[in-house]
Amino acid sequence: MGFDAHPRSSLIVALDFDSLSSAVKFASKISDLVGMFKIGKQLFTAAGPEVVRQVAALGPGVFLDLKYHDIPNTVAGAVLSASAITGVQLVNIHALGGSAMMAAAVQAVNAVTAMGEDRPRLLAVTILTSMDQKAMREVGISGLPQDRVVKLARLAKKAGVDGVVASVQEARAIRKACGADFLIVTPGVRPAEKTEPGKKSSIKKDDQSRTATPTEAIKAGADFVVVGRPILTAADPRVTAQEIVDEIAAAK
Repeated sequence: MGFDAHPRSSLIVALDFDSLSSAVKFASKISDLVGMFKIGKQLFTAAGPEVVRQVAALGPGVFLDLKYHDIPNTVAGAVLSASAITGVQLVNIHALGGSAMMAAAVQAVNAVTAMGEDRPRLLAVTILTSMDQKAMREVGISGLPQDRVVKLARLAKKAGVDGVVASVQEARAIRKACGADFLIVTPGVRPAEKTEPGKKSSIKKDDQSRTATPTEAIKAGADFVVVGRPILTAADPRVTAQEIVDEIAAAK
């Protein structure tokens, strides 16, 4: 994938903006401190493939986080198109789309290799980190989040997917179930809030139900951590990004 051994290669910063200019302006401020930028539905819908190309031109790779979930043929076409955009190093689908859909996506991303390109790695989203057990029950998914996540991770690996997007709480179990070469990307990562001496630190969750610190993520076996709002809204994004990189380095 072309990553170096520097701890920054494990940091993915989510560009949660609604315009190309805002995203590129922010990304340019911290591009030397991160391994990848995540471009999701909001930004990609507003700016299209051009934002991927401009962000990638800054140096770091791009995690194109569009979470494709449709019939196999449609997902295969979408993954092929996404994989062909210069700079995309990670692209994802929903594991809940099933084995046939995931296998079609694997075939599509491998087609890029057949054309002589270094293909992106394909990830499967397991259970969204905004969902807890109650939310899962509401949509008909029984059992504990960890049990469902590990089952979906195994299904994804069997289909040929390179890794998963899952919360830190499930990372250790996924690593045990799927092996050392299976990629684990953990969103919902929040640095512990600084508190007065003697008081216990805490994590600001926002709308995430299953969160953890960068240290917890790396210790649990995550290859990459995704951080958004803690960096985007920081008084000094460079300082915050560097602190997270330092924390990753200490945890490895």
